[in-house]
Amino acid sequence: MSDEKTDIEIVIDAKSFNKRARSILSALKAQHKSEAENLFQSADVILIVIGNLSDANPYQKSSAIQQWLFGDECNDMLILITHDTFHIITGESNVARLEELKQTEKSIPIEIYARSKNSENDRTLFENVVNIIESTEEKRVGILPKDKFSGTFVQDWQAVYDSNKSNFHEVDVSLGLATLLATKDEEEQNAMRSACKVTSVFMKRAIEMLSGTIDDDRKMTHEKLTEDIDNIISDAKVWKEHRSVLQNIDANRMEWCYQPIIQSGGVYDLRPSASSNSNILHSGTILCSLGVRYKSYCSNIGRTIIIEPNKEQENNYNFLLELQRRILSTIRDGVKIRDVYNKALVYVRNKRPDLVKHFVKNIGSSIGIEFRESQYLLNAKNTQELKNGMILNLSIGFQDLSNPEANDEESKIYALLLIDTIKVTNDTPVMLTDVKKKLNDVCYYFSDDEAKEQNDTKDNPKPKRPEPKKPQKSAVLKTKFRSEEQGEETPEQRRKRHQKELAIQKQAEGIARFADGVDQQSNQRQAVFRKFESYKRDTALPKEAEQCNGQLNDLRLQIVVDLKNETIVLPIFGFAVPFHISTLKNATKTEEGEYVYLRLNFLTPGQATGKKEDMPFDDPNANFVRAVTYRSTDLYLSEIYKKILELKKAATKKEVERKEMADIIEQDKLAEVKGRRPQRLSEVYARPVMEGKRNVGELEIHQNGLRYQSSRSSQKIDILFGNIKHLFFQPCDNELIVILHIHLRNPIIIGKKKTKDIQFYREAADVQFDETTNRKRRYRYGDEDELGAEQEERRRRALLNKEFKMFAEKIAEASEGRVEVDIPFRELGFSGVPFRTNVLLQPTLECLVHLTDPPFLVITIADIEVAHLERVQYGLRNFDMVFVFKDYSRTPVHINTIPMEQLENVKEWLDNVDVSFTEGSVNLDWSKIMRTINADPAGFFKGKGWAFLQPDSEDEGSDVSSDDASEFMPSDDDYGDSSSDESSYDEEASEASVETESSDSAPDWDELEEKARRADERKQGIKRKEDQNPDRGNSKKYRR
Repeated sequence: MSDEKTDIEIVIDAKSFNKRARSILSALKAQHKSEAENLFQSADVILIVIGNLSDANPYQKSSAIQQWLFGDECNDMLILITHDTFHIITGESNVARLEELKQTEKSIPIEIYARSKNSENDRTLFENVVNIIESTEEKRVGILPKDKFSGTFVQDWQAVYDSNKSNFHEVDVSLGLATLLATKDEEEQNAMRSACKVTSVFMKRAIEMLSGTIDDDRKMTHEKLTEDIDNIISDAKVWKEHRSVLQNIDANRMEWCYQPIIQSGGVYDLRPSASSNSNILHSGTILCSLGVRYKSYCSNIGRTIIIEPNKEQENNYNFLLELQRRILSTIRDGVKIRDVYNKALVYVRNKRPDLVKHFVKNIGSSIGIEFRESQYLLNAKNTQELKNGMILNLSIGFQDLSNPEANDEESKIYALLLIDTIKVTNDTPVMLTDVKKKLNDVCYYFSDDEAKEQNDTKDNPKPKRPEPKKPQKSAVLKTKFRSEEQGEETPEQRRKRHQKELAIQKQAEGIARFADGVDQQSNQRQAVFRKFESYKRDTALPKEAEQCNGQLNDLRLQIVVDLKNETIVLPIFGFAVPFHISTLKNATKTEEGEYVYLRLNFLTPGQATGKKEDMPFDDPNANFVRAVTYRSTDLYLSEIYKKILELKKAATKKEVERKEMADIIEQDKLAEVKGRRPQRLSEVYARPVMEGKRNVGELEIHQNGLRYQSSRSSQKIDILFGNIKHLFFQPCDNELIVILHIHLRNPIIIGKKKTKDIQFYREAADVQFDETTNRKRRYRYGDEDELGAEQEERRRRALLNKEFKMFAEKIAEASEGRVEVDIPFRELGFSGVPFRTNVLLQPTLECLVHLTDPPFLVITIADIEVAHLERVQYGLRNFDMVFVFKDYSRTPVHINTIPMEQLENVKEWLDNVDVSFTEGSVNLDWSKIMRTINADPAGFFKGKGWAFLQPDSEDEGSDVSSDDASEFMPSDDDYGDSSSDESSYDEEASEASVETESSDSAPDWDELEEKARRADERKQGIKRKEDQNPDRGNSKKYRR
């Protein structure tokens, strides 16, 4: 096949061309902006020259711009972009297509020149382009210096351009054009989603081929395997098997981004420019990466397959998975690229310093028409910011890792690689490639017993097909003695080790977060000074107050309470002085004889204030009036006092409502589906209820969100996908209702109240009334009828679960990856009291929830800083759990009265979701703790940090013993009174315990009977004394 591509006829989408071309013109016109200067170097024009296209170098920015504008690439084209016009020189076959762009509505100015076989005509066209450049003011020409093309067209142009080149000032505009290409519009994102779907299918097929090669013990080279995988793209069987996933994808627009890469046997290269060598596939660590290009847009994926990994390799791969999760949590709109890489490097350095030198130098790049957009490399130096809509090729790995437990020479060196294509959003990025990557999915093991039997037999020594390792679930101990398990790590030891690592990590993150004394991660708004203007001018004062301005001797001095302007007007030295009610701390009234005293205390800096008095001051060094006292014989002062209290109460209520609604944001409008009926879930109820009475309604899926419409009213609830943080589906198994629950990022108003949780449900229990006649159904009796009713109940519940789950998945699909369906794990649930009642709390993949009854509870695991278990001590039936959030301004959540039988399960769950937890024997005052931390968070982490929650074992033991003793300690009055039966028995018990501890052997039955006889005599003697002195006996106080 020739290296050069023939001339291609372009098919252009006029709408996309005009939109994208207009974005280039807008960027060129914005030369006064500093950002535009940095990106386009203040260029007057942009010059793009394309010669013969070659398969040897398909990814050049000039070709990418051509494909971005016109939808395809072609040979021999010159594009000159000025501030207002596109000038294009191309072949005659493309001129007619380009001329159509002029006829479209709102088209940009475009001039098209047709090439001919006459070289003189082409020279004339080139000279016209040079003249346009010379007519610019600064003659700054933006070029792409790294692009190199060959061919007669380029040579002829270069001859004309070089003769005038000395008059021009060339600047590199690669960064500016790369910025325009990096953010993908909806059409580009759809093409890349399709490319990622195909890539994921091909990767699954490639893994099957690799595992089959190992299973059959075939000797195949990496190059041969690459060739076989390369043929997947034309394998009709693969397309038929996955037609449900690959539907609406044109196979003719598909091609490989690069030849698939297979590596094994100790020789690994994690760079995207690597290639498969001629070595035989080795049954050890295998790296496989491939990428598909659809409609000119690239995708990429890479996976590691490990055969018979040891413990260290498993730990390293699990750490790689955790590292990818950490990196994904830092990628969002507005984040600088270098911060993403540096945070990943810090995480590796803190968690696994031994892997720092093995970590890759960059973790991928932006991807699109170009496979590797070099201006957006994800490395430690790139200062470019990520934008919503960018698509990234996230490639992380560790190379040149040593394996001291290797059985052969090829296994002594190995590498780990994990590649995925992701989309940047305003929040968590969306994973576009979907191939399993957990340890159980990529690791394969052989049975030692089976291998031994196969070695003993003389038949075909073919090994059994490797299967993913599955966790063992058994309560039976493998050994009888602890000494036999000294070499293995127990679950308790593993949990303690992991918690220790999490504690170290939290400490390091806290120090980095408050390195400069300022929270680098918080977007919490600081309290600002609020100016209150009661009156714009003195003429606006109430008429009653105007009488005392400067006329002390003529008119009465009056205190005026202006309810309309929320102001108290006080007479001070004959002048009416207004004080806004927000400046008033409190008011007191006292009566002494014939006088009534009214004291008004105001908020001033430096005074000891309560919790809610957090009012800032514009100038704390100014002079303030702290208190004013008035004395009068007029009882009207009492009426003034009542008015002030009413005004203060109303102002306080208004301020509380203002703060409560401060986090309410105005949602965008819901874009309704047009041209077809929206997908609906009918006959569902909504919580919270929009009106006083609940009504059934329908939940609809629209373009950018959901709408719930009640069937009996005009009220509706609109929920945008961008505001959905979590979507839960809770089946009706063991419940009375089936639930779709939505937890929002920002609260919305429903009725007159704000809420962050909206629930749609349908009752699953058998209704007692017939839907048609509203008459009570007749009960059926008999075993056969009851059995049929139970079967019908199970069938109906299964249908309900299926219907709601399918609708939840449709929501996730319509949201384009912004929303994922989460399902509670009932088997992991535990009971507790988060509010006032004991409920079942169920973990999900991302949260801890209670969804069955309001008030609902949704705690996002990613928002938790630490968890603390309280009242964990021997003898108690329950313990409490407190969640402290990363946002220290949030109040910690308490879950009380968790059964002690669930302690180990709770600990195991917290450890599995990487939540650092501690435990203590007493309840703590968390309001004071959080107030102390917020006062100086940097000093908190420079000290012990959260380690103060984990006291030393000696201190902890002393605390427990003191608590236990204090619970049963008699009062001081008891020591003064005579002893009772209880005290006698206590003494007897203490004597018996001393004797038992001091004796070498246990007493026999005769000794025990003798002690019991003496105890009875002593008891009877005490009883006779109490009968002789009944008053003294009744004065005894008993502690119950």
